[in-house]
Amino acid sequence: MGTTIEFYDFYVYATAAISVFPMLFFHSASDTGALLASLATFGVAFVARPVGSVVFGHFGDRVGRKATLVASLLTMGIATVVIGFLPTFYQIGIWAPALLAIMRFCQGMGLGGEWSGASLLAGENARKGKRGFDSMWPQLGAPIGFALANGFFLFLTVSMNYDSTSATTNHTFLVWGWRLPFLFSSVIVALGLYVRFKLEETPAFQVSKQRGEVVKAPVAAAFRTSWRQIIQGTFLMLSTYTLFYLMTTWILSYAIGK
Repeated sequence: MGTTIEFYDFYVYATAAISVFPMLFFHSASDTGALLASLATFGVAFVARPVGSVVFGHFGDRVGRKATLVASLLTMGIATVVIGFLPTFYQIGIWAPALLAIMRFCQGMGLGGEWSGASLLAGENARKGKRGFDSMWPQLGAPIGFALANGFFLFLTVSMNYDSTSATTNHTFLVWGWRLPFLFSSVIVALGLYVRFKLEETPAFQVSKQRGEVVKAPVAAAFRTSWRQIIQGTFLMLSTYTLFYLMTTWILSYAIGK
């Protein structure tokens, strides 16, 4: 549930970065310039994600999995809801894209801590002989979140009769309709927090804490003992997500005629 919520928030921004933000948050002499500026803020999250994984990973190994996952969910959820309330460029000028970029950075931080933390939580609670299978479930949050985010936008554009090729900025969808998927995050984050607070700390972390094996600098220890695997995993995910976001976000600009 946690990864579904976080990826929903992440992909809501991706869809809006192509279909909404270029018109409302970026002032440019050309549509292409506005689109590229919007995609630049979309890319901010990919700088923040490794930062988030390091920060939340550190506290996850020091404080515990449960508290850290609650914090990552709140980081993502609050940032997403704030985006839903942001004034546009036509209301506050350059502050609008600046605040948008800051919130996007917070989204990336939250997801960086969420995905790795959720996978770790699942793995450490896995049944004997079923670690791979049980650790798979958090990964389903990505496609489910993607379907929910884009499905919500599809429903809104159809029900509001929105056509991106001819609509002006005073269209209902561009005035307030696009904000609904972001504001809806408050509802599902509350549900996610309810589930998270019912979690118990993983047995592996409890044993490690009882034995006094909690290290002071977990990130340094990880790089010292597993730097090869970290590099391999980084490039594997880099190739995967380059293709994924080309096909799900960037190509959307062609689908809507931008």
